[in-house]
Amino acid sequence: MVTATGVGSYPGEDMHEALRVVLGELPGDRHGLPHLPELPARGAVAGMTGRALAVVAELGADLQPAGWRLTGGGGGVDQRRARSLLAQDLDALEEQTQGWSGTFKLQVAGPWTLAATVERPRGDKVLADVGARRELAQALAEGLGEHVADVRRRLGGLERMVVQVDEPALAAVLAGQVPTASGFHRHRSVDLPEAAAALEWVLEAVGEQGAEPWVHSCAAGLPVGLLRGAGARGISVDLAQLTAAEHDAVAEMIESGATVALGVLPAVDPPVGPTDTQLTESVLRWLDMVGLDPAEVADRLVLTPACGMAGASPAWVRQALTLLRTAAGHLSG
Repeated sequence: MVTATGVGSYPGEDMHEALRVVLGELPGDRHGLPHLPELPARGAVAGMTGRALAVVAELGADLQPAGWRLTGGGGGVDQRRARSLLAQDLDALEEQTQGWSGTFKLQVAGPWTLAATVERPRGDKVLADVGARRELAQALAEGLGEHVADVRRRLGGLERMVVQVDEPALAAVLAGQVPTASGFHRHRSVDLPEAAAALEWVLEAVGEQGAEPWVHSCAAGLPVGLLRGAGARGISVDLAQLTAAEHDAVAEMIESGATVALGVLPAVDPPVGPTDTQLTESVLRWLDMVGLDPAEVADRLVLTPACGMAGASPAWVRQALTLLRTAAGHLSG
C-alpha cells in the first residue's frame, strides 16, 4: 500500500500542536507515516543544523553571527539549548504517542550538508578540511545511533522506524559549488569515494539500531547511484526537480526493492491546490512514464510535499497532509 508522510519542517513554535497535527493527519494507519516535526520558527537551535548539532556526539559547537561553528572544546550555551529543546520535544512525543503503534520517522541533517553549513573553530566551513569533515561525520554517526535508540525506547508501540538523512547540499558539495567564507571562491568538490564513506558511516549507524535509512533532498542533482551504494534503503525527492536521467535512476531504485518518497505537492500555499484525484492522476502518469506497475510498487511508494513546510500556513499543512493520505489510499487500490 502507498503511504504519505511529511518531509520534516512545519510552521509555528508549539511542538505539542505540531505533533497533534502530524499524528492526526498521518496517524500511522495503512496510509499514514507520522514523524517528529521540526519547527525552525523557534530559532537556530531548532533549525536543521541546530537539530543535528544537538544529536552529534562529543563535538562542541556554538552560534556565531555567521552561523554555527565548532568550538574545538565543550559546547556553548546555544548547543546546550538545542539539546535541551530536542529532549523536550521527545518528551512531548512520548506523551502524545501513548497507546499508538506503527511506523515512525525521524529526520536529521546529513554529514555533507553539515560540512557545508558549519564552520571550523578557526573559520570557514568544515568542508574545507578533510580531517574536520571526517570527524564531524563520525560524530554524527555515533550520536545518531544513540538518538535512534533513545526514540525507540520512548515509543512503546513502535513497529518500524525510518530515519531520513537530509542532504540538500550534497549535490553542491559534489559539484564544487559551495561558496567559501569570503564568497569569492568555491570549495573544491569532494571525491565520490569520500562522499560515499561519510554517508555509509551515518547510514550504517541507523541500520545498526534496527532502523531503515533514507536520504532526502529537494534540491536538483541528487546522486541516486551514490546513495544506493552507500546503503540508503530509501530516497526522498522533489518530483519536479528530476531530470530525465534521474527519473530513470529513481525508477531503478524502487524496482530494486528500495522505498521512494515522491514530493508531489507544493510545500507552500498554492493559489489553487490540487484535488486528491488530480494528485493521484499525476502519480499514475509518472509511474506510466517510467514503466512501473502501480500494483507492484505500491508498498515501496510514499507521497510527500515537495519539501519542508515551514513557510506554509497551518491550514495548508493540514490540507496537504490530508490530500497526500487520500491520494495514497486511491493509489493503493
